[in-house]
Amino acid sequence: MKVGKQHTTKPFQNINYKLVLKDWFFITSGIFTAAFGLEGFLLPNQFIDGGATGISLLIAETSSLPLYLLVILVNMPFVLLGFRVIGRNFAIKTTIAIMGLALVLATIDFPEITEDKLLVAVFGGFFLGAGIGLSVRGGSVIDGTEVLAIFLSRKLGTTIGDIIVLVNILVFSAAAVLLSVETALYSMLTYLAASKTLDFVIEGIEEYTGVTIISHHSEEIRAMIIERLGRGLTIYKAKGGYGKQGSHNEYDVIFTVITRLEIRKLNIEISKIDPKAFVVMNKINDTRGGMIKKRSL
Repeated sequence: MKVGKQHTTKPFQNINYKLVLKDWFFITSGIFTAAFGLEGFLLPNQFIDGGATGISLLIAETSSLPLYLLVILVNMPFVLLGFRVIGRNFAIKTTIAIMGLALVLATIDFPEITEDKLLVAVFGGFFLGAGIGLSVRGGSVIDGTEVLAIFLSRKLGTTIGDIIVLVNILVFSAAAVLLSVETALYSMLTYLAASKTLDFVIEGIEEYTGVTIISHHSEEIRAMIIERLGRGLTIYKAKGGYGKQGSHNEYDVIFTVITRLEIRKLNIEISKIDPKAFVVMNKINDTRGGMIKKRSL
């Protein structure tokens, strides 16, 4: 009896090394950026942030424990929770990222940049948020609060945003009691700067908007989007349902994705073709594949 040739899979042959290097570039950049924000701005001026990082900073300010040790101790429960909620790969990456942040904080002494409270709050939040955002782009986190928020939102039926807000209320209330009300207020400004920067880093410079257009002049609008805006689109059939009789007229629905800078131009061009067109716009956080980049005209 002939035995068929067995095909063995070589180890790691399916690994996309370019993607792996990209992920670790983001994580490493995030570690150093966050460490610079912590040591160059927040820690010397007794400012804190929200979430797990804020808890670490608050304990560091009110005890003799070093920040690098607290970053590990505070985040480890969230890493274990992340293993259960999200997966092993995420937990491994996050563990390495947090250990890396702790190592940088322990070995590199970043200079204090400024003592101006407003600059500390804004730029401390900026660098910290950028660091957290870069680590998220790499598939990990260096602040485990969102992992807790995902877990509790599933258990309690609330939104992730509600959990994060509740955690931060507790953190800033503790800061007001243990440090000062003024410090807590400046720390809230730090959190706002960090969260906005994090969103910017994750979502990118171009914020995309999904546009759904319903019009009796769909063919003219289709040609306008392709020829004048240089955008791709999708057309699908639909039936209307309105009025007491429940009208079921069939029509074409156009869906396209544009940047926020093109919204005004699109509205102007649609109004020229059909001022009564029904247009729905939705913010899109991220896009993959397809004809997203503008076509050369």
